[in-house]
Amino acid sequence: MVKDLFARIQDNKGPLGKWASQAEGYFVFPKLEGEIGPRMTFKGKEILNWSINDYLGLANHPEVRKADADAALQYGAAYPMGARMMSGHTSMHEQLENELAAFVQKESAYLLNFGYQGIMSCIDALVTKNDIIVYDVDAHACIIDGVRLHMGKRFTYKHNDLESMEKNLQRATKMATETGGGILFITEGVFGMRGQQGKLKEIIAMKEKYNFRLLVDDAHGFGTLGETGAGAGEEQGCQDGIDVYFSTFAKSMASIGAFLAADKDIIDYLKYNLRSQMFAKS
Repeated sequence: MVKDLFARIQDNKGPLGKWASQAEGYFVFPKLEGEIGPRMTFKGKEILNWSINDYLGLANHPEVRKADADAALQYGAAYPMGARMMSGHTSMHEQLENELAAFVQKESAYLLNFGYQGIMSCIDALVTKNDIIVYDVDAHACIIDGVRLHMGKRFTYKHNDLESMEKNLQRATKMATETGGGILFITEGVFGMRGQQGKLKEIIAMKEKYNFRLLVDDAHGFGTLGETGAGAGEEQGCQDGIDVYFSTFAKSMASIGAFLAADKDIIDYLKYNLRSQMFAKS
């Protein structure tokens, strides 16, 4: 007997959805009103807002709002209206990528439409079924979903636990020797669910003993850490050891989109293999 696909959905709303009738409109999907800022209006009352991503207060900065308005007036809302690979590439993309690469001390950078899809697609593009992924058990959902796309083996280590990292690198090394693949190590610059910095300096030091490449999701460190704001790698003095640096514009920049930065040959490869960007409007 074939079950109705929707029967399961109607019977089980999921771990969060089951609380919708009690929580919606208050704990989840709250309707905030007024200009984005530390104080907004909720249910007719002024409240302190601790949940927005506007880390540096740029969302309503007069210069930012003017730039938005000027750009809309000059280019409209749809420009450049095409997938970037086919018809959506502009000199403004190139300018921003060059500035970002210089800012985070990498050879090259590539813009992404969205952070969530971007890092998922990055993980998918960097590894094959023969490669092994090692990642923090408390990694953000976008990393977990990217790892789920992986057809090969993956290992999680205890959060920020150096002993667990090394144990799983040993397991990954043994497995990669058998498959003929490589190892991708993934951590965060600042863990969004904990507020702790990833142990980037210590992880990079492990490269002396183990052969792996390091991908860092620095969505929460970019713009907030380091002498110039270049993120957790700059803060810890180890930016050079990060092989692929990722961040979004959705946190400190109070906007949308993301970018990757790495050696030029890696970025050139990703430009032609990131499916979430190749098949999406620029």
